[in-house]
Amino acid sequence: MNHIQLISVLATLVLVQILGFISINYLGDYGWSVFLFIPLVIGFLPPYISGRKVKITKSTAYKLSFIALALACLALVVFAIEGLICLLMASPLLALAVWLGSYLGYKSSNSNFMNPTNTAIILVLLSISFSSFDHFNVPKDLIPVRTKIIVTAPIEEVWKNVVAFDKISEPTDWIFKTGISYPTDATIVGHGVGAVRYCNFTTGSFIEPITTWSEPNLLQFDVKEQPIPMNELNPFWEVHPPHLDGYFKSYKGQFKLKKLSENKTELEGTTWYKVDIYPEIYWKGWSNFIVHRIHERVLNHIKLESE
Repeated sequence: MNHIQLISVLATLVLVQILGFISINYLGDYGWSVFLFIPLVIGFLPPYISGRKVKITKSTAYKLSFIALALACLALVVFAIEGLICLLMASPLLALAVWLGSYLGYKSSNSNFMNPTNTAIILVLLSISFSSFDHFNVPKDLIPVRTKIIVTAPIEEVWKNVVAFDKISEPTDWIFKTGISYPTDATIVGHGVGAVRYCNFTTGSFIEPITTWSEPNLLQFDVKEQPIPMNELNPFWEVHPPHLDGYFKSYKGQFKLKKLSENKTELEGTTWYKVDIYPEIYWKGWSNFIVHRIHERVLNHIKLESE
């Protein structure tokens, strides 16, 4: 890497750190700006700046862009801004945007239209556009996740283990080895509507006031309080990025039981939640996957205890 290429990478890192800081800490957004626009800039600027000084190949353009991405991610970890797991989750999205930005930067480096002044104006306008879109595009609908299992036990026995259950054995599922919070046991105070259920996770407790108690068929509850969704992994420091507080929020849940025979019960668990991170279609895939794994952990334990 020559000195021009080094300067292009360093200038890119400074700019994207400023953009990211403003987007997250002042606008409170984890969305299109953070996961698409900023990585697009990371991909675009190094080949664009370098290519206007010295002709570069397409492979060199990609190399510069992904070096910039790697250094940006390293800075997030070293300066205790982000953890490894969320960076890994975001990596497909980041890599795609950086690749596209790199291609555009390589093509634009020889363009007369894309001179430095025009480039600066376009980047500022795009930054404002993406930030505005994030700020006003808030989630409105709850996302339901349903998981079903068949239990070879009478419905009355299954109901008892739904309302409250003892400690679940340590998880073997790989997702819970990453710091993602998982359920350990559940207790209840009271009986019927108005009782309060405590579903205890490794990071704290979900406090769940009972709204429907239709024994032995339906238990519904709201979520009054919830713990953080994970403990971030960072090899250098303990980190607590802003997205752990309120960007994933569970609103209500239920257990539905259906008697199939005297000794067979269908048990379905449902969680309704919102995820305030964009693009929603991408992050909803991750959150649905994790909620399903949490459901399966609880339902399989209830099945084991009931049988």
